[in-house]
Amino acid sequence: MLRPDDYSAPLERAAHHARSWLAGVPERHVAPRTTADRLAEAFGGGLPEEGLDAAATVDLLAATAEPGLTAMASGRFYGFVIGGTLPAALAADWLVSAWDQNTGLRFATPAVAAAEEAAGRWVLDLLGLPSSSDVGFTTGASMANFAGLAAARWRVLEQAGCDVSVRGLAGAPAVRVLVGAERHDTVDMALRFLGLGAPIPVSSDRQGRIDPEALRTQLAAGEGPAIVCLQAGNLHSGAFDPFAEAIAAAREHGAWVHVDGAFGLWAAASTATRGLTAGVADADSWGTDAHKNLNVPYDCGIVACRDVVALRSALGMHGDYLMHDPHGDHGPGDPLEKVPELSRRARGVTVWAVLRSLGRAGVEALVAGLVAHAQELARRIGELPGAEVLNDVVFSQVSLAFGSDARTRAVADWLIEDGRVWMTASRWQGRAVLRISVANWSTDSADVEVSVAAVRDALAATEGL
Repeated sequence: MLRPDDYSAPLERAAHHARSWLAGVPERHVAPRTTADRLAEAFGGGLPEEGLDAAATVDLLAATAEPGLTAMASGRFYGFVIGGTLPAALAADWLVSAWDQNTGLRFATPAVAAAEEAAGRWVLDLLGLPSSSDVGFTTGASMANFAGLAAARWRVLEQAGCDVSVRGLAGAPAVRVLVGAERHDTVDMALRFLGLGAPIPVSSDRQGRIDPEALRTQLAAGEGPAIVCLQAGNLHSGAFDPFAEAIAAAREHGAWVHVDGAFGLWAAASTATRGLTAGVADADSWGTDAHKNLNVPYDCGIVACRDVVALRSALGMHGDYLMHDPHGDHGPGDPLEKVPELSRRARGVTVWAVLRSLGRAGVEALVAGLVAHAQELARRIGELPGAEVLNDVVFSQVSLAFGSDARTRAVADWLIEDGRVWMTASRWQGRAVLRISVANWSTDSADVEVSVAAVRDALAATEGL
């Protein structure tokens, strides 16, 4: 029989390995030192006949995994728009696992439901979104976009006389979805999941911002239910769509507006960058990711929706076995009504912990710091011979090129092999680029110095390409 004391030894070993890992991250080679194929044998093989002591299992896991771990918590990891984890968030996440609450029902898990509701209100406040909006905590920005677009599909079809919850899409009018030419591919993925097919792309400018007049023209060219997807934070440039103009164009044609703000919505939390999100609060739904600029652990996306009925109708379920609070009027709604999952961990608790530990001033300083370091990296690297900054660095993204595509790719490869930094190779507007995403709270001036030196060395090593 499992006893409470049985947790002591494995938890002590896990804490030891966690502290050791965190202490080593600042000086660690950022890239992993081995591959998944090489580790497959160490982790795999046949399932042992006999089990292993729990503490010994933790030791084996840590030792086996160590060479295959990427130092994503490093202040010099600039790939994929991945933030680190703030101390309060990490500790809160340990408690979430220990509490082991299945956060679907307010009545069954009142503590975590209340914490998530508070976190949701704080997020709306920080981002300047309507305070009456529903907030759900999803696995990430992909599912946050899915949830917002599910609400959009439900509402625009309901307005067209079709209850998609009953009839499905068979016989329903076609829903047009218009997106900027440089939207993130997860928007297309969510639309596939929802059975809406490929979106209609609308032209964008050199920074990736949607053209409001082109959007107006595209909307006027068709008829029937319509959804417009806008973007807060272009993947390569960090640019923001002109929300006021684009939303005005959408409203002229009765379209629902969803905003993919995976990392960019956090610009609203800083006075220095709040102007980038001007008009965004006039949309209908928003998706973002707290594991990016807010620096909570995986996984934690956030969906906000001003149309509470649409979100809960699209995602909610009501089984006879589910317990509801007999004394409540369900004004806040159950967590399961706002996200795609019925069973999930209390991921919003880490958001509460970060916001409570930082406060409004701390969040503003966090966001402003990310932008300042991105701009400093762009300035310093842009001064190196052969380097070219391709975007206006208005937020946390920097896209660079180094002459030919071949040399740019070689610089990216050299940097990963060198290991001092991780910067992502990509392709933008027909050119190979090196993309920097500053999203980690721990990035500091020393990291900037090391990063500039690494790129300088990469340029020297690839000269002549």
